[in-house]
Amino acid sequence: MNIIKYPTDEAVDGAMKADEPILAAVSFDGSTAVMCPVDEAGEHHIMLMETGFKDTDIDRFFRIVLDKSGADWTFVCPPDYKNIPFKDKRIMVYHKDGFSIIADFLHEIGYIVGINIPKRYRRHLDVMTNDTY
Repeated sequence: MNIIKYPTDEAVDGAMKADEPILAAVSFDGSTAVMCPVDEAGEHHIMLMETGFKDTDIDRFFRIVLDKSGADWTFVCPPDYKNIPFKDKRIMVYHKDGFSIIADFLHEIGYIVGINIPKRYRRHLDVMTNDTY
């Protein structure tokens, strides 16, 4: 995995050592991750643009905010994820892929922490348990 640290390796490593919140975005294919101290960019799309990605690339990344206590996943499944037409199936695959790829990234950076989907994003998971839309 290619890990891009913004603005510098030293800035990210220092923030991690101090247990400051880190923004991270991991590409859907798991080949690239971008990370920065939260105060450097404030939001994932800004961090991605600062590292050379287009603003529309945000829908090609799993987005998390992490520290040594855990990783909060901004769980928003794009409507075209893997071109799966059925919303319930698409969200199930996104969920499965995200946990696997995010866990690999966390392991690679030395964070053995849980992945949490904050309550405000859990409404997207409701589609997996409901038969009506």
